[in-house]
Amino acid sequence: MADDNSEVSEFYEGTDRFRLAGKLNDLWGENLHYGYWESAADDSPIQAATDRLTDLLISGLGAKPGDRVLDIGCGNGNPALRLVRARDVDVVGITISETQVAQARKRAAEAGLGDRARFQYADAMSMPFPEASFDAAWAIESMLHMPDRGHVLAETARVLRPGGRLAIADVMERGPVTPEGRAVLDHIRTTYKIKSLSTVAEYREHLARHGFADVEIHDITDNVARTGMILADAVETIRDQLVPGLSPQEVDSVIAFMRKAATTRENGYLFLTATRL
Repeated sequence: MADDNSEVSEFYEGTDRFRLAGKLNDLWGENLHYGYWESAADDSPIQAATDRLTDLLISGLGAKPGDRVLDIGCGNGNPALRLVRARDVDVVGITISETQVAQARKRAAEAGLGDRARFQYADAMSMPFPEASFDAAWAIESMLHMPDRGHVLAETARVLRPGGRLAIADVMERGPVTPEGRAVLDHIRTTYKIKSLSTVAEYREHLARHGFADVEIHDITDNVARTGMILADAVETIRDQLVPGLSPQEVDSVIAFMRKAATTRENGYLFLTATRL
């Protein structure tokens, strides 16, 4: 691997200190990613909201029947399966978590889609695929874990055919950043094993440098921000199931931070699409 990804792998294997990812899989539903709400008045449950975020990416990707799509950081495979059903495509998902590979393969088999959605252990920093071998690619909340976002985008450009579409959903840094906001962003990076938080300007620079055009970037922070509060509420329900020996004060601190992060302006979220030249 191009970098030590052990912390990220442990987080998603559910073997890190807090074991949040493992526990939340049981609470969160089919998708362990942000939800999207149309407005403040939208009272959709988290499952519907997370499906809606997946659908936003499906729409932006514009994949056609028979296309081969790369899922970069595929998680438990559920978004990929939704994409297969919606657009009649074939998906190859990659992740650095063996647990996620097993979960995704199991879901695909149970859905009768094992021949259309395949999942494997692979590092996005060094993809084991030949040039121009995919028609489209997406990354749902995985780019933030990459040691070098620009390098992953270069690898993505390499494996995409000319004209191939890219869709990304990612947590981002929104400026200007106050000292208090910086403290929250730093804590987010440490807690969730995030390598870096990009900005809109940095994404535009990386995409242009690595052969992408028709770039559209949307700040959808207001549509997804309530996810953090829902996450905090969920952790409240499993506080007694967290790692034995974790003090009540430590658990309280984790939950309070989640609530603070959800209301910190600098903690943003973007959705982008682009085309491989």
